[in-house]
Amino acid sequence: MRPELPAVPGRRAELVPGEASERRFGGPATGDERSILTGVLEAQRTTLELKCAGLDGELALRAVEPSTLSLLGLVRHLADVERRWFRRVLAGQDAPALFSSAADPDGDFDFDGAGRPGPATAGTAKGAWEAWRAEAAFAREFTEAAPDLDAEGEDAWRGRVSLRWVLVHMIEEYARHNGHADLLRERIDGATGL
Repeated sequence: MRPELPAVPGRRAELVPGEASERRFGGPATGDERSILTGVLEAQRTTLELKCAGLDGELALRAVEPSTLSLLGLVRHLADVERRWFRRVLAGQDAPALFSSAADPDGDFDFDGAGRPGPATAGTAKGAWEAWRAEAAFAREFTEAAPDLDAEGEDAWRGRVSLRWVLVHMIEEYARHNGHADLLRERIDGATGL
């Protein structure tokens, strides 16, 4: 059990209490490498969900003009990133990106096909979350079933990569984008500490 930290009144980054927030810190802090890496990655995935909790159409609100960065774009982008590294690279599946393509490399952030986020309907957000959850589930299953972290795949950008490298890269990817999500969520409704 982790010791309770004293609350600092008015601190911007103070975590909102609750079961979902506490799940982020339920992973192991000691033990084998796979458990620690997957625990930290799960904490990052949970953080993304918390940053988006309770929003629907607001998920498509952009950070600032002319950026197309939005929470919905982050969900779509991270679904594509999970799919790329776990399905295509490590599992060797023919699994093209769901939201972007060679013709529309920023399709994950462009909801109207013209480089601008269009309105996020309930279906747009629902579909993005379903895709993200499916890709995260595949990644979990693949990681659990892998004989060890030295399992490898071939990537056009990086060459040979190990499952270990992919897990570390995914933690980095989520951590960077969760920082974006902090700012996006605060812009939408002032929420901090999620």
